[in-house]
Amino acid sequence: MSTPAGYQPPSVTVATALPKRRVDSSVLIVPVVAAGSDDDAKARVLANPYLDAEAVGEIEVALEALGAKGSSEQVTRVVAPSLPVSSVLAVGLGKDRESWSAETIRRAAGVAARSLTGVETVFTTLSDLDLEAAVEGLILGAYRFTEFRSAKSAPKDPGLRKITALAPDTKSATKETAARAEAIATAVATARDFVNTPPSHLFPAEFAKRAKALGEASGLEVEVLDEKTLAKDGYGGVVGVGKGSSRPPRLVRLTHKGGKGKKPKKVALVGKGITFDTGGISIKPAANMHHMTSDMGGAAAVIATVVLAARQQLPIDVIATVPMAENMPSATAQRPGDVLTQYGGITVEVLNTDAEGRLVLADAIVRACEDGPDYLIETSTLTGAQTVALGARTPGVMGSEEFRDRVAEISQGVGENGWAMPLPEELKDDLKSTVADLANVSGSRYAGMLVAGTYLREFVADGVQWAHIDIAAPAYNSSGPWGYTPKGGTGVPTRTMFAVLEDICENG
Repeated sequence: MSTPAGYQPPSVTVATALPKRRVDSSVLIVPVVAAGSDDDAKARVLANPYLDAEAVGEIEVALEALGAKGSSEQVTRVVAPSLPVSSVLAVGLGKDRESWSAETIRRAAGVAARSLTGVETVFTTLSDLDLEAAVEGLILGAYRFTEFRSAKSAPKDPGLRKITALAPDTKSATKETAARAEAIATAVATARDFVNTPPSHLFPAEFAKRAKALGEASGLEVEVLDEKTLAKDGYGGVVGVGKGSSRPPRLVRLTHKGGKGKKPKKVALVGKGITFDTGGISIKPAANMHHMTSDMGGAAAVIATVVLAARQQLPIDVIATVPMAENMPSATAQRPGDVLTQYGGITVEVLNTDAEGRLVLADAIVRACEDGPDYLIETSTLTGAQTVALGARTPGVMGSEEFRDRVAEISQGVGENGWAMPLPEELKDDLKSTVADLANVSGSRYAGMLVAGTYLREFVADGVQWAHIDIAAPAYNSSGPWGYTPKGGTGVPTRTMFAVLEDICENG
């Protein structure tokens, strides 16, 4: 599923035991716990059926010699001569307890994978605790984006190429669990590749080209609308935002038809694809503007999700509508005070050209609702206010109350931690315009995320269960790496949206 020249994920196999012969340049990743008091804790190997007493003793003696405590996500590499691997990497889970969450295992696996260099093959017993989480964490922790590095700075090793997850059996159900985890992690990596590709190389036409290639390779129906068709068909938001760029906008539609029966469940996905956002005439400050390469993070996740739905053969219809534009200042750019007509006829006074995401999303929402979906999930790097309200790692989820809460709960369950946010009715008054049906921003600096959500709600068709996931900060990690999350594109909220699709398949 990887984009051309992007991250090539390692292969995953399941085994019931370590190999009998030594595997050179290989590492065994084992979970350890902190035994004893906090001041005098010692790392102890978590009991598992894959290591005998001799191997456990070797590992624990070596860990004690190095002062390893088994604290959460602490990694320590040692040698165990009795084992058929070059070395052992112990990753801490913290205090021993009966069970650990999937996110704990996922993050431990990610930390372990990030700590390895020059290692192509790993075996792990983390999979004995949670096979799916261990595989996801290892693949995502091993992720790296090297497309634009020359021989001078590119990694000298190929990275992690093979994962063997130790499990009680190799039955088809176990293999399917591992394969599903591999597919999900690969989809997240695809979204990361898109976000990490610089805007010099990922502009609307190229983004559409890559989305089309991925879609067609996965059996999706693909439709691409160019700037002439967008103008003719009345996509005023997409056209307006793209007017200032020499690289014209696009709108991509990707359709997975997996539903059965006369009225199959239908889910619409919409993702903001601003390939670079200067703010337009309402230009952003120069500091950190380069992070706006991530302003198409919502589109990246939506494309990855619909492709994953097709490859996993989900028994529902999923239709992605993805607007793509570059928001630039120029003599042809839209101005503060201009009025545009959104797809469907609502007129909007553009008071701030840096509030462009809601303009392209509104067009896409109206078009998506014409398909008659039961559910609409849309996502974008919508507002800086999301970061102010919820921080760098917590997406805000707005929408129809019941579906909003369902999406937020599922997001928390998969470790992407979406948080439900309200849409107070009084905020609609802040979007009144003196010359048009709506203004694209309010005159207040308060509740910016909720105001944007209120704007989008105006374009959702009656009867459609709707949720918007604001990933302004979570889409791009501008600080240091943590858990299975590297610096740069994160792939959020791909796992949330796919889990919601699976939940709809199961529960309607």
